[in-house]
Amino acid sequence: MSLDCLKSAVPDYAKDLRLNLGSVIGNSDLPAQQLWGTVLATAIASRSPLVLRELEPEAKANLSPEAYSAAKSAAAVMAMNNVFYRTRHLLSDHEYGTLRAGLRMNVIGNPGVDKVDFELWSFAVSAINGCGMCLDSHEQVLRKAGVDRETIQEAFKIAAVVEAVGVTLDAEAVLAAE
Repeated sequence: MSLDCLKSAVPDYAKDLRLNLGSVIGNSDLPAQQLWGTVLATAIASRSPLVLRELEPEAKANLSPEAYSAAKSAAAVMAMNNVFYRTRHLLSDHEYGTLRAGLRMNVIGNPGVDKVDFELWSFAVSAINGCGMCLDSHEQVLRKAGVDRETIQEAFKIAAVVEAVGVTLDAEAVLAAE
């Protein structure tokens, strides 16, 4: 399956998702590395085996080996960071915010690709994982690097659509098995 096959798997009741999937990936203004790194990182973050299985080969074909690894690294490190920082932020005891995190996240400092690309992928994963602290942090880094709001919004549009497609197709798979 490819992007087209994934779109065709979306049921008619969710045809807006089908159209949006084609639009956010097929008509994106993002450079190929930013686009496909965002697609891969968000496909991983979506936790949908079907979405990941179908989008990963196209992402891998459009990314250098370094970018492919970095996009996976963004999904991995943000899976940890989003839980940690979201929890720290949500706790009413703000003293946790004064404690040292003590978590290794060296890849953020040296991702092996352009820092802006890695930040964009980390931002998109944080959108799926719902970590406001991480979203604010990565958005600020991106804005300071000169990335415009339209580009940042493009990343979270991709995240929103990839997540929604994953939820929908995974639900359909469960319902079909009943």
